[in-house]
Amino acid sequence: MNETKTDPRVLRTRKLIMDSFIELSDKKEFKDITVKDITTEAMINRATFYYHFQDIYDLLEKVLSEVLLINLDSDIYQDSVLSEETFVRIFKAITNFQKSLSNRCHRGYEDTIARIIREQLELIFYKMLVKQHSTHDEKALRVTAVMISWGIYGASVEWRRKSQTIDPEEFIISAIPYIMNGI
Repeated sequence: MNETKTDPRVLRTRKLIMDSFIELSDKKEFKDITVKDITTEAMINRATFYYHFQDIYDLLEKVLSEVLLINLDSDIYQDSVLSEETFVRIFKAITNFQKSLSNRCHRGYEDTIARIIREQLELIFYKMLVKQHSTHDEKALRVTAVMISWGIYGASVEWRRKSQTIDPEEFIISAIPYIMNGI
């Protein structure tokens, strides 16, 4: 088995750029952050930035994906099955992620955030479904994963818009029996 390993310096530089971007996003809106701001904050040159990222939107997408994966702690779900506890943990992770972004990324980037959340959820749910139903049709499991991911994301948006006074667990718990057993 011949695996290529990424140079630790490349990983450190990539993390430095991402951390600089996160730091800047605490001070400025995304639309006001420039590549020059990031390179100055990270103390790197433009060529280094463009070695790691296509542009600032690519950086935004990569940062959001990594932060979401950390929030979801997707390694936990690799060995999980779809259960009430799993749905609650995922829902709480998604709502926490959305709350943490509410001050940083404004309305213009909701579509990007929504797509990233749904894609990550779809992967997690698909892996769990395959584990539980390995003899079933792959296409059907993929569609099911898409439906669950959109449903969980939609519920998190609804929670954010209307019910932030209710704990996310309390918000989702009443729907879980219907999700688990069908309508």
